[in-house]
Amino acid sequence: METYRVLLVDDEEEIREGISRKIDWASLGFELVGEAENGAEALELCEQLRPDVVLTDIKMPFIDGLELCRRLRTQLPAARTVVFSGFDDFEYARQAISMNVSEYILKPINAPELREVLQKLRGQLDRERAERRDMETLRRQYEESLPVLRELFFTRLLDGRVRPDQVRERADRFEIGLPEGVWAAALIQVDGAGEDDPINRDELLLVSVRALFEEHFSLKDCTSHLILYNDTVALLTTLPRFENPYPLIAELDRVCALSRSYLDLTLTVGVGRPCFGPQQLHLSVEEARWALDYRVLAGPGRVLYIGDLEPDGSVRLSFDEADERELSAAIKLGDREQLPPLIESLIARVREAGLALPQCQIFFLELLTSLIKLARSGGVEPEEVFGEGFTGMVQLTDFRSPEELGRWCCERCLRLQELLGRRRIDSAGRTVEAAKAYIAQNFADSDLGVDALCAHLHLSPAYFSTLFKRETGMGFTAYVTDVRMEEAVRLLRESGETTYRIAERTGYQDPNYFSYVFKKHFGMSPSKFRAGLKDG
Repeated sequence: METYRVLLVDDEEEIREGISRKIDWASLGFELVGEAENGAEALELCEQLRPDVVLTDIKMPFIDGLELCRRLRTQLPAARTVVFSGFDDFEYARQAISMNVSEYILKPINAPELREVLQKLRGQLDRERAERRDMETLRRQYEESLPVLRELFFTRLLDGRVRPDQVRERADRFEIGLPEGVWAAALIQVDGAGEDDPINRDELLLVSVRALFEEHFSLKDCTSHLILYNDTVALLTTLPRFENPYPLIAELDRVCALSRSYLDLTLTVGVGRPCFGPQQLHLSVEEARWALDYRVLAGPGRVLYIGDLEPDGSVRLSFDEADERELSAAIKLGDREQLPPLIESLIARVREAGLALPQCQIFFLELLTSLIKLARSGGVEPEEVFGEGFTGMVQLTDFRSPEELGRWCCERCLRLQELLGRRRIDSAGRTVEAAKAYIAQNFADSDLGVDALCAHLHLSPAYFSTLFKRETGMGFTAYVTDVRMEEAVRLLRESGETTYRIAERTGYQDPNYFSYVFKKHFGMSPSKFRAGLKDG
């Protein structure tokens, strides 16, 4: 039987002993992992022990039970809390309910009643664990649904509805091989015998066509995928070289001839221009769809390549928002291997556009402006990326070849990627140092807490707590306590101030609680510590 961890909190030692002794924890499926005599101590233990259930009195020194429950809602939201009270007071009960307290028990505590509450909590916790186990069942169902999910992914990819920075992650999740490199898309359509023949919309025929291509289509050293896409079969394939789609066209011609022989079907195929990376396949698919539109002029039963039909590059040349998002994602989130093919694809668009030089210069300046904006948004000065004296004016005529232009762009993108990566790493260290400096200046404020510090740093408490513990190896509360205790020791050594005054100067309004924390920290009270200094 699985056991759950319990923390018991009460300022009366005999009550803690009584509860501990009278309850057979193991038989109820629980383990008593710790005890605390006040809410402040309980919070520290919760950070260490991570209990599943907290049993707490309401009336306690330093931090009472209701305040403890309030803080646990943030610090340990999954824990169940049970509140004890010697006061049959509706207001206490109302506040307890507002804190999501699981149970409210009046003192004196009745062992059978507490056992009944624990059994109830046990049932709730068991159900939660069972639900988590059900996730395994969901995972198996997910694996069974993978074929459908893959088809859906490809459909969204070809529609341009998958963000470029998400393509790789989703492909890996669905176990789809989508290597980087040159890709091209072809749309295969079944032509009917007559104008009103619905044969090209018949899914069974499309399935037959896909099966034919799966068996016979072969392009050496290339990765291919075949999917049902709208009223066509979409063929997505890598190419050995960007400039030469004609081996693909020849292989499509061959399989189309087989279709006439084996299936008695006439196929028309539209082929889009090659593109760099699967992230741009929606562009090639769109061009393949345009190529199919030329069937009305070229006649059915042919492989139509958009590059032959529109050799002047009638697609507009512009560095649009989609290009900017893709380049930004590759620089900020990608690795070094992603950038060269992406830059090469952009330069290839300029090279193949067949437009006048001023129009190509506009495209290049739009790309350059995107890099400058990305640098500044990440706290990087443009001179760090482009060199000293950079004015933002770079001409295409400054370069001797498209390859030289591509190398220059790629080097700047890689440099910017490196600088932004350093800024992210340095930022974490600077944030923690800023937090330490703030604590050093404000530890005497008894209201110093994570919320006030995070408001000063403009960070969320959850992110800050994770970052601070990762960088320092200790929680915020423990760190503040260490700083306050170090100052207390200094004042005890170097000043003659009273314990009451030292408590105030180190952030403790209650001198008794200061003495309690000091003794817990150093193993002796402040007065004994000072006396030991005199004896020494």
